[in-house]
Amino acid sequence: MTAEILAAFRALSTPHVADGCMRLGLPVRCAPSGMRALQSGVHVVGRALPAQHTGSVDVFLEAMERAQPGDVLVVDDGGRTDRASVGDLVALEAVGAGIAGIVIWGLHRDTSELREIGLPVVSLGTSPTGPASADPQPVDALERARCGEHEATRDDLVLIDDDGVILVALEHAGAVADAAAAIRDAERRQAAAMASGTSLREQLRFADYLAARNERGISFREHLRSLGGAIEE
Repeated sequence: MTAEILAAFRALSTPHVADGCMRLGLPVRCAPSGMRALQSGVHVVGRALPAQHTGSVDVFLEAMERAQPGDVLVVDDGGRTDRASVGDLVALEAVGAGIAGIVIWGLHRDTSELREIGLPVVSLGTSPTGPASADPQPVDALERARCGEHEATRDDLVLIDDDGVILVALEHAGAVADAAAAIRDAERRQAAAMASGTSLREQLRFADYLAARNERGISFREHLRSLGGAIEE
């Protein structure tokens, strides 16, 4: 992943990236809506570092052996809510390995310590208990990690902010960044015009849309695309 791609995504939000994917006809690969960041105000961009958790932290330590600075550890614990998979020691080790954040399809614990450490952590919630047992590690445990219905590999970029987590294939990252930036800039222009007294309905010629809908049956999205409006994709 190039420095230019990283810089571009650092200036984007997950909603803008989701809209950019839709504009390009690409799948929108978001983490489950129940996953929340432990801290507020987070904004993390990095390459996915997958790890499938089966009850032992050794898979995380092994993943960190191959980590690059700025990676985002994506932990697949199968969405389990009966145990925590990541705690303070894993987070401290991740900081030492240069990892930028942790996304857990499962639970975390040691919440107070994690807040003190300050590493961005996203999970389904908390549990005081860790795993009671460990299963054998899958052969692809460090190659792919599920996050809800989607799968993260080393070929994915991860973006985290207060709205959630989104995965973008690195091969499409440049095009997605360009589309998302165009949508962001259009929305900023619209917001500035609203602050100056021009309503969104005026900017989007909403009365014209209503007339065209009655005459030709066009959709609102068709109307918006004819104007370059970006509030829906």
